Amino acid sequence: MKFVHLSDLHIGIRVNEFSMLEDQKYIFLKILNELDRIQPDGVILAGDIYDKPVPSGEAVQVFDLFLTRIAAKNIPVFMISGNHDSPERVSFGAHLLKNSKIYVAPVFNGEFDPITLKDEFGEVDVYMLPFIKPANVKQFYPEESIVSYQDGVACVIKPIGEDEKLNLEISDKTKNNRRRILIAHQFVTGAKRSDSEDISVGGVDNIDAKIFENFDYVALGHIHKPQWILRETVRYCGTPLKYSFSEANHEKSITLVELCEKGNIKLEFIPLISQKDLREIKGTYMEITAKNNYENTNTQDYLHITLTDEEDIPDAIGKLRSIYPYIMKLDYDNMRTRTMHDIEGAQDVEKKTSLEHFSDFYKLQNNNEMSMEQMDFVTKLFEDMKEDER
Repeated sequence: MKFVHLSDLHIGIRVNEFSMLEDQKYIFLKILNELDRIQPDGVILAGDIYDKPVPSGEAVQVFDLFLTRIAAKNIPVFMISGNHDSPERVSFGAHLLKNSKIYVAPVFNGEFDPITLKDEFGEVDVYMLPFIKPANVKQFYPEESIVSYQDGVACVIKPIGEDEKLNLEISDKTKNNRRRILIAHQFVTGAKRSDSEDISVGGVDNIDAKIFENFDYVALGHIHKPQWILRETVRYCGTPLKYSFSEANHEKSITLVELCEKGNIKLEFIPLISQKDLREIKGTYMEITAKNNYENTNTQDYLHITLTDEEDIPDAIGKLRSIYPYIMKLDYDNMRTRTMHDIEGAQDVEKKTSLEHFSDFYKLQNNNEMSMEQMDFVTKLFEDMKEDER
């Protein structure tokens, strides 16, 4: 049984104020062409369908067309909402969509029943867990101690672990070869983040990959760099496009998962080549504008250009755009910028979480570090504020 694992489409995203909708339409067409070639038994969409909880009308139209074209191929789709999505909006019409084999995880309601498929090796259970926070789970499991994200996810998937223990007690002759897939949108400890991702204060969203031991394949969303955690079958497939310059060296791909008999899973990574790459180039103004340096490159790419001239070039970005029309970012790297501590400080500010900023402010005001109890309180406060913004 073959599945195509996709996630973090972020439809409607703007990168450095450039809309990526046309690029997304292009890459979705590439994906649809690959689906025709692969003929998978299912497509997994592991959250962050949209970039905002209330997507633009055009973003909704782009996804509607993409989903409709997959449904027309009679390929089942298994979709969950991510932290960027409104679960209510993403799951709208889920009961009707089911008739077209579009399976959408509902707003979390405490239930966790799988969609079951069958092939020559037996049954495959597909579990769909939308992005959840501890508070989402606690209201349905009031008797459980649920404080962290780890507690919340572990509580929901615990029954699968109990089923697995029961299966191990069955004799070899009647052993259950049922395979299980989990689709989830969480941050698993050890994953390498990109600048385009939301960072929860204090790392409170961390989940240990060990809790997924009872699943044959874990299709993760949330992290934009393709990677596996703990084992190859606990995997982030990454975004189909580059959404920040920290992803400039990423190789985007479709993850093809083939489940054979129990314990035998094959993975294949099919490259996705975008219409416009997202690249970084560095050099003097004369070097970057020299025809022999750019004539064999795609000047239509999205670029971060770093000039190394010691003197600023008047209207540099305007002049450079006559050659490179899609410059997203322009910087200087010279003696002046390397010795200006205020600029370095500004760069550090961008990399810090809200909690780190608050901790710095607290230390400045009180000449002392925050206690662990204070850290926990502020962390929860920031999380509650973020939830209110949704």
